[in-house]
Amino acid sequence: MHVRSYIILPQLRNYVKSICSMECEGGADWSQVRVLPDTCVELFLNYTSTPIAVIDQELYKRSIVCFRLSRPVDVQMRKGSGCLAVCFHPGMAYLFFRMPMHLFKDTTINFFDVWNGATSELEDKLAGIPNDEGRSAVVQDFLLRQLTLEKQDLQVAYCLGKAQLTRGSIAVRKLAEETGLSQRQLSRRFHQSIGLSPKEYLGVCRFNSSLQYLANYPDMSLTEIAHLSGYYDQAHFIRDYKVYTGHSPGEVVAASHILF
Repeated sequence: MHVRSYIILPQLRNYVKSICSMECEGGADWSQVRVLPDTCVELFLNYTSTPIAVIDQELYKRSIVCFRLSRPVDVQMRKGSGCLAVCFHPGMAYLFFRMPMHLFKDTTINFFDVWNGATSELEDKLAGIPNDEGRSAVVQDFLLRQLTLEKQDLQVAYCLGKAQLTRGSIAVRKLAEETGLSQRQLSRRFHQSIGLSPKEYLGVCRFNSSLQYLANYPDMSLTEIAHLSGYYDQAHFIRDYKVYTGHSPGEVVAASHILF
């Protein structure tokens, strides 16, 4: 798999986490990986005639949107396939799609179903551009035209910031108190713009924090990582890994097909 990242326009940096091209190369006809949840919504725009991917055993021939919020996704890319991948910051895809995010939790849907009528025109334009820099410019222009003037939910934004600072180790009750909302109100707002409840979101944040420790400190014990990541004990740590990856922490470290 060949991956290359591109510069994001200043107008989109608060909304878009990354933009990169992904091309499946090598000798094998298919390349399979397991991609772990990260609370983000991703857009994959196909610029080849090859089907874009097989995801959870379902074939997608054209561009897709992947709402990989709280569970892993098994992805196969076929040799010769290529796409431009746009990853939105948590809570920001809502400003482009204009639909409640909880409706699509942990699903992959056709791009056509989100932006009716835009798929063929955009895919054809991307296919006719000879380089990824040009494709990136076209996609960013498209996103700017889709961005609504609706303001971000400031109370949810505050909670996202606190979740990041605490690595997910903050109580939902405390977030509600600090925003002046009831827990029910806060949950409704999270489902609308994120697609997850506050508790679910904090759980994935804590899990992703532990992944960073696994990646950056390979000599650190799993017990230490569990403690630093805010887990009450190693049993909760292992349980979350089974939920979010389908494997134990040790298996995740050893596996070459798992992306994190």
